[in-house]
Amino acid sequence: MVRLNEIRTGEVAIAPPEVSDAGLTYIGRIRTPWTDRLACPRQGRADGPLCRIEVFEPWIAALDGLGEFARIEVLYWLDASRRDLVRQSPANDGTTRGTFALRSPVRPNPIGTSIVTLIAIEGGTLTVRGLDCLDGTPLLDLKPDRSLFTPIAPPQLGDYETGA
Repeated sequence: MVRLNEIRTGEVAIAPPEVSDAGLTYIGRIRTPWTDRLACPRQGRADGPLCRIEVFEPWIAALDGLGEFARIEVLYWLDASRRDLVRQSPANDGTTRGTFALRSPVRPNPIGTSIVTLIAIEGGTLTVRGLDCLDGTPLLDLKPDRSLFTPIAPPQLGDYETGA
């Protein structure tokens, strides 16, 4: 069972470096059924509950054209997550792995990402399925699912580079 802020056998926490501002702007809030980290799913499910993404002004105009995509990538700030573990034991079985080898919400910069099914857009509110975050989570960005996206810009040299 996951416990809040525990250090499991083999896990390693560090004193985080001084915070510096990356200039992030919250562009909205995510509304989900989950208010407790222990009840929140570990991964979003395509058949999960309907959730809402509320986009703030002046960003609502940026939603233009997003409805053309069946799936979108949602990036959000996991504001209730620890930021100090460099090695973690997600199964609490005594084995550990580096934080960057896991999809754990505990990260130096707790940015969450989910590919969700877009159900509807009404004004500044998106209805989606597939999220895995707490109610009230700050929204960072929305993008078309990269596997569905065909760039509309003309090709450039780097688009065709391959390994040597």
